Amino acid sequence: MGNIADDVNSRFENNKVKALINILFTAGWITNKQNTFFKPFGISPQQYNILRILKGAGEPLKAQTVKDRMIERAPNATRLMDKLSAKHLIERMPCDYDRRVVYIHITKEGLALIQEISADLNLDFLENLTEDEAGHLSDLLDKLR
Repeated sequence: MGNIADDVNSRFENNKVKALINILFTAGWITNKQNTFFKPFGISPQQYNILRILKGAGEPLKAQTVKDRMIERAPNATRLMDKLSAKHLIERMPCDYDRRVVYIHITKEGLALIQEISADLNLDFLENLTEDEAGHLSDLLDKLR
């Protein structure tokens, strides 16, 4: 198992600073693992998040609703959707009564990609946690926010 003090070759003035550095370090570590995992599929973790939101909704959503539900509320969500649209993984549908509103729908190709990714999804970095520990960690992170 890792030790944040060893990983960043540092000592900390208190446990709260240590926890903050550990959260930031771990977030970067997970981001790197995600980027490596999604690269062969030709999408980013943020694009995968958009596809999962649309799949879970089961119906077209307003683009703004998709943005609001994203894990990482990226200011470039429109650009992410542009790329997914260019790959035919989502479709944009204009609203009949308001030109400012655009609905987003996942395509059959998008659903197939989600299924392919789900079959390969590797969460081995969570193996060191029991189910109870994972629940406790999630509760602590909720408390932090």
